[in-house]
Amino acid sequence: MWWLKDVWVIDPSQKISSSQDVLVKDGKVLEISSSMTEEEVLAKAQGEAVETINGKGKFVFPGLIDVHTHLREPGQEDKEDILSGSRAAVRGGFTTILAMANTQPPLDSRALVEFVLRQGERAGYAHVLPIGTVTKGMQGSELVEMADMKAGGAAAFSDDGKNIQNAEVMRLALEYAKLTGFPIISHCEDKYLAGEGLMRRGLTSARMGLRGIPASAESVIVARDLLIAEETGGKLHLAHISTAESVELIRQAKARGVDVTAEVNPHHLIFCDEEIRITDTVLKVNPPLGSPRDREILIAGLSDGTIDMIATDHAPHTQAEKARPFAEAPFGIASLETALSAVWQYLVKPGKLSFDRVIEAWSVSPAQRFGLLGGTLKPGTAADMVLFDPDFTEEIVPAKLVSKARNTPFLGKTMQGFPVMVWVEGRLVQRDRTVL
Repeated sequence: MWWLKDVWVIDPSQKISSSQDVLVKDGKVLEISSSMTEEEVLAKAQGEAVETINGKGKFVFPGLIDVHTHLREPGQEDKEDILSGSRAAVRGGFTTILAMANTQPPLDSRALVEFVLRQGERAGYAHVLPIGTVTKGMQGSELVEMADMKAGGAAAFSDDGKNIQNAEVMRLALEYAKLTGFPIISHCEDKYLAGEGLMRRGLTSARMGLRGIPASAESVIVARDLLIAEETGGKLHLAHISTAESVELIRQAKARGVDVTAEVNPHHLIFCDEEIRITDTVLKVNPPLGSPRDREILIAGLSDGTIDMIATDHAPHTQAEKARPFAEAPFGIASLETALSAVWQYLVKPGKLSFDRVIEAWSVSPAQRFGLLGGTLKPGTAADMVLFDPDFTEEIVPAKLVSKARNTPFLGKTMQGFPVMVWVEGRLVQRDRTVL
């Protein structure tokens, strides 16, 4: 049994944000109380050994849920696989991750969904839940058998990495998905507006001489999908929102009662296009980093609930791929191990976001929207939880990373604030930043 003493508990699902004691027994949260004596704890242990953790100055909260993770298996295991990705997840404080479907081959059948689910179970770290494609082969034309894939373990549906350009196919997808109760996750990008762009179109792209992607490449698809969701009554989730215009469109749609949620990536909250260097591809992401104004509006949208969740969009690549010239390097940042620390250091400590809101957006909201277990420390629920030390510092070096990928903008930097213990169903899987 675990006894966490004098720890600051953040559990937005129960509206708890205060110093408490937490007991964990038989894989579940047993009790949260403001005062426990040793005699009371031993009585509850019923003869079981008790490991006591001094939580003074630390936080405990529900395990984070990442609804946008690229694990690359099957087909691109040189970049990442389900074992390495799930180890990276628990090192970063994530106890559940949703694996995107744009693998090789794409997850467009029940058999492939079941494969990813079983691989996650074999790995034995974070819960790995597969997202199925919306269309066969991610070709944007013929819908998959969503009901069958749900029966096989799919947690949602998305052609992420590609947008469904045909609006009628998107309409049919939102209608069909109502049979499963799952949202359609939309990668909002008009491929004709985006073209062969490499970063956000603006003064910085012009100065660097790089082809730009206009903000409208995202926002016109956001507007389209919101209108279709409103018409169909389907559930819509918008991935990696990055523009000010999209935030306003989402705010207006929610006011009209559209069933929509949205996510934002940490890198869009922390960086902007002005920080990109043509000799360094680590900040080449899709959607591209926006302007400082976009960044501030994204932070405000997350704070006020217009944007519901944070998601990493963990996109691992090999060093050789990211070492290519800017125009040839792939988009993406590997972020599972550093995302929470980055949000703490660059957004929470400076007072731009409250930590309570971060935990709500990264645990409670994903669990509620996708119908997942987790996102709570309510007594009787599985003990998926994180002990976070705001004073723990670590230099981000390749030797310490458990992901196969090294494409992180924090490499070589010393960061502060990390998960130092992580439990999955009451089993300790990470301690002092070491995966067990």
